[in-house]
Amino acid sequence: MKKILVPIDFSKPSEYAAKLAAKIAKKISATVYLIHLIELPSGVVDMGARSKFSIPESMLYLKKTKEKIIAFKEKNFPKDLKVEYFIKINNPFKGIKKYAHKIDANLIVMGSKGHSEFEEIIIGSNTEKVVRTSTIPVIIVKKDDENFKLKNLVFASNFKKEDKAIFNKFIDFANQFKSKIHLLKINTPSNFESTRKAIKKVMRFIKGQNLPKYSINIYNDTSIEKGILNFSKDNNSDLIALCTHGRSGLSHLFSPSVSKNLSKDVAIPMLTIKG
Repeated sequence: MKKILVPIDFSKPSEYAAKLAAKIAKKISATVYLIHLIELPSGVVDMGARSKFSIPESMLYLKKTKEKIIAFKEKNFPKDLKVEYFIKINNPFKGIKKYAHKIDANLIVMGSKGHSEFEEIIIGSNTEKVVRTSTIPVIIVKKDDENFKLKNLVFASNFKKEDKAIFNKFIDFANQFKSKIHLLKINTPSNFESTRKAIKKVMRFIKGQNLPKYSINIYNDTSIEKGILNFSKDNNSDLIALCTHGRSGLSHLFSPSVSKNLSKDVAIPMLTIKG
């Protein structure tokens, strides 16, 4: 993992994402690439006869944006960390995907707008679109955490065969930090398996894998989101990893209402990996 892309809009959430990316990059000697995407009115780009924007005004706007990025970089990254930046005129969703592949990014780190708007983020926003479609792992950051570490990672899954490719990507990520992995399967009243059966299922899933330190956890709770939340709190987890599958986004594991409920209390970063 050598290249981390961080989309920024100068908001607090993008600052949180930048700070977390800086910690990850420092740990593994990676380069951070900041990208600010501008979706300008057509007049700014076309500069036609009927344009409401002059070329000098547009150049001044871009100059001011560059100054803001440099200030953002100086504020949120140590001087000894390699940080590049781009300013691109593009739709945010399309731009993030395009430049992630252009620089061959290994990880995307994005801020979310906060707990109260999480359902909007999961359903239809640029963040959700990136999570749903990106073949590159994405970390979603919700708050600033000065003490953030990657010692205890939770991999929450149903441990089905189709998630094995996702799990391999997760293991690659975890191995970068020598993290302990907590494999987590939630039992709920409506979807219950005996502990013995559930453990066997997880064991089959990880068979043949060269895992770092790990634990298998079958956790009973009244709902999936409460189970993940309570387990993560009980174990002082640093990050929760979830699977995504195509158009369904997170819905194969979380319905929109579950995601909203989970987000009210879960403040630690979420790593999403697409199968």
